[in-house]
Amino acid sequence: MGNTLIQDIFTIKNIIIYFLIINLIGFLVMYIDKQKAKKGKWRIPEKTLFIITGLGGGIGTMAGMYAFRHKTQKIAFVIGFPLITILEIIAIIYFTVF
Repeated sequence: MGNTLIQDIFTIKNIIIYFLIINLIGFLVMYIDKQKAKKGKWRIPEKTLFIITGLGGGIGTMAGMYAFRHKTQKIAFVIGFPLITILEIIAIIYFTVF
Protein backbone atom coordinates (compact mmCIF):
# COMPACT_ATOMS: atom_id res chain seq x y z
CA MET A 1 0.00 0.00 0.00
CA GLY A 2 2.73 2.48 0.98
CA ASN A 3 4.64 1.81 -2.22
CA THR A 4 1.67 2.65 -4.44
CA LEU A 5 1.11 5.89 -2.52
CA ILE A 6 4.70 6.90 -3.21
CA GLN A 7 4.32 5.93 -6.88
CA ASP A 8 1.13 8.01 -7.08
CA ILE A 9 2.88 11.05 -5.61
CA PHE A 10 6.16 10.84 -7.52
CA THR A 11 4.79 10.78 -11.05
CA ILE A 12 6.64 12.47 -13.88
CA LYS A 13 3.83 15.03 -14.06
CA ASN A 14 4.13 15.91 -10.35
CA ILE A 15 7.92 16.11 -10.53
CA ILE A 16 7.72 18.50 -13.49
CA ILE A 17 5.13 20.61 -11.66
CA TYR A 18 7.39 20.70 -8.59
CA PHE A 19 10.41 21.89 -10.59
CA LEU A 20 8.35 24.53 -12.38
CA ILE A 21 7.02 25.86 -9.07
CA ILE A 22 10.36 25.82 -7.18
CA ASN A 23 12.07 27.61 -10.08
CA LEU A 24 9.31 30.20 -10.27
CA ILE A 25 9.72 30.71 -6.52
CA GLY A 26 13.49 31.08 -6.99
CA PHE A 27 12.99 33.68 -9.71
CA LEU A 28 10.44 35.63 -7.65
CA VAL A 29 12.57 35.53 -4.50
CA MET A 30 15.49 37.06 -6.39
CA TYR A 31 13.15 39.80 -7.68
CA ILE A 32 11.73 40.48 -4.22
CA ASP A 33 15.19 40.60 -2.65
CA LYS A 34 16.41 43.00 -5.34
CA GLN A 35 13.46 45.32 -4.72
CA LYS A 36 14.10 45.23 -0.97
CA ALA A 37 17.78 46.00 -1.58
CA LYS A 38 16.87 49.05 -3.68
CA LYS A 39 14.62 50.37 -0.90
CA GLY A 40 17.06 49.58 1.91
CA LYS A 41 14.55 47.26 3.58
CA TRP A 42 14.95 43.95 5.40
CA ARG A 43 16.44 41.39 3.02
CA ILE A 44 15.90 37.72 2.35
CA PRO A 45 18.77 35.82 4.01
CA GLU A 46 21.40 34.53 1.60
CA LYS A 47 21.01 31.12 3.22
CA THR A 48 17.38 31.07 2.05
CA LEU A 49 18.45 31.80 -1.54
CA PHE A 50 20.87 28.86 -1.40
CA ILE A 51 18.22 26.58 0.14
CA ILE A 52 15.80 27.36 -2.69
CA THR A 53 18.58 26.63 -5.18
CA GLY A 54 19.37 23.39 -3.36
CA LEU A 55 15.73 22.31 -3.46
CA GLY A 56 15.84 22.37 -7.26
CA GLY A 57 15.29 26.06 -7.97
CA GLY A 58 18.73 26.72 -9.44
CA ILE A 59 17.55 27.68 -12.90
CA GLY A 60 15.04 30.14 -11.44
CA THR A 61 17.49 31.72 -9.00
CA MET A 62 20.16 32.02 -11.69
CA ALA A 63 17.67 33.49 -14.16
CA GLY A 64 16.58 35.98 -11.50
CA MET A 65 20.16 36.77 -10.58
CA TYR A 66 20.99 37.86 -14.12
CA ALA A 67 17.57 39.25 -15.11
CA PHE A 68 17.58 41.62 -12.14
CA ARG A 69 21.39 42.03 -11.89
CA HIS A 70 21.19 40.83 -8.31
CA LYS A 71 24.09 39.15 -6.47
CA THR A 72 26.12 39.07 -9.69
CA GLN A 73 29.12 40.63 -7.95
CA LYS A 74 29.17 38.00 -5.21
CA ILE A 75 31.41 35.09 -6.18
CA ALA A 76 29.56 32.71 -3.82
CA PHE A 77 26.43 33.18 -5.92
CA VAL A 78 28.07 33.35 -9.34
CA ILE A 79 29.82 30.02 -8.68
CA GLY A 80 27.53 28.52 -6.02
CA PHE A 81 24.20 28.59 -7.86
CA PRO A 82 25.52 26.94 -11.05
CA LEU A 83 27.59 24.42 -9.06
CA ILE A 84 24.61 23.33 -6.97
CA THR A 85 22.45 23.08 -10.09
CA ILE A 86 25.04 21.00 -11.97
CA LEU A 87 25.46 18.66 -9.00
CA GLU A 88 21.69 18.22 -8.80
CA ILE A 89 21.47 17.41 -12.51
CA ILE A 90 24.27 14.86 -12.17
CA ALA A 91 22.52 13.29 -9.15
CA ILE A 92 19.20 13.11 -11.01
CA ILE A 93 20.84 11.47 -14.02
CA TYR A 94 22.78 9.06 -11.79
CA PHE A 95 19.74 7.96 -9.77
CA THR A 96 17.55 7.76 -12.86
CA VAL A 97 19.96 5.70 -14.95
CA PHE A 98 21.52 3.54 -12.26
